[in-house]
Amino acid sequence: MNTTKVGVIGCGNISGAYFGGMKKYPFLEVAACADLIADRAKAAKEKWGVGRACTVKELLADPGIRIVVNLTIPKEHAKVNELILKAGKVAYTEKPFAVTAADAKRVLALAKKKGLRTGCAPDTFLGGGFQTGRQLLDAGAIGKPVAGTAFLLCHGHETWHPDPEFYYKPGGGPMLDMGPYYVTGLVSLLGPVKRVAGITAMSFPTRTITSVPKNGTVIKVETPTHLAGTLEFVNGCIVNIATSFDVWRHSMPIMELYGTEGSMSLPDPNTFLGPVKVAKAGAKDWTEMPLTHSDKTSRGIGVADMARALETRRPARAAGEMAAHVLDVMLAFNESSKSSTYVNIASRCNRPAPLPPGLPLGEMD
Repeated sequence: MNTTKVGVIGCGNISGAYFGGMKKYPFLEVAACADLIADRAKAAKEKWGVGRACTVKELLADPGIRIVVNLTIPKEHAKVNELILKAGKVAYTEKPFAVTAADAKRVLALAKKKGLRTGCAPDTFLGGGFQTGRQLLDAGAIGKPVAGTAFLLCHGHETWHPDPEFYYKPGGGPMLDMGPYYVTGLVSLLGPVKRVAGITAMSFPTRTITSVPKNGTVIKVETPTHLAGTLEFVNGCIVNIATSFDVWRHSMPIMELYGTEGSMSLPDPNTFLGPVKVAKAGAKDWTEMPLTHSDKTSRGIGVADMARALETRRPARAAGEMAAHVLDVMLAFNESSKSSTYVNIASRCNRPAPLPPGLPLGEMD
């Protein structure tokens, strides 16, 4: 098995999960890392045993690096992805794929022109929980899925995140921040979305940071912080979804699917864990199902899958085309709210192939 060299641009809050997660795959070598703050890159190099810390320009000029992981802030994702593609490398970005549909289309068009691939987080749908759900769904455990619910309800990130301002600026908010986990998870199970109806709101005009080091800083809210609506999938399934930074406490389920022969309870799509529960038609309670896939995977499995996809010339599971479709879906909530109409989703994507059950940790095929 050949080794694929990887570079990382952006060594901020999320980078540790990627550096640690990619270490689980012996065919990945993180050859270089870069950050606008040079000391961050140097610290990452020392902590995670990265080949070298360097500038973005130096990283992109390295002929040995095949995949570049883009961990910059959301509004920079498309611009950095274009730099990566122009350097002749595969661009794998943290979610969301971009903050506008036009940016996403431009990145995909450039990748096609260059004969390169793009990939995007979240890759949590490749964890034990959602892959088990996929196996059960494909095996007919709940019959034909006809409906579902998905809820991400919290009171924002200003109490814990060290630098939370961007969550409340255009390109932020609960749908573009946390929605990718939920919508991607649903698309991985049900396939692409046909149309969206939504209502959105900004319930609080400002937020006060209580985390360090910016405790006491007041943020002006510039993006919707509560989004609720309905997804109609191409396969006919209808899912109610809400994502919010305006809720103090709730008792709603995280995600459930309802089929002609039963119901399925799915785990938090922001994790790689279970449990997965099924209630067959007529059952009085849920039955927890054994996981068919490892729950020890973590961020970076999508990069590993991309590396194997390049070697074996198969489609990547966490592909840019799916991420662009998910972005179209997420942006449609606000568009629907403003226009008071359904928004038809023009883009489509392939439902990613499931992972083989029982796959040992560190392998992809």
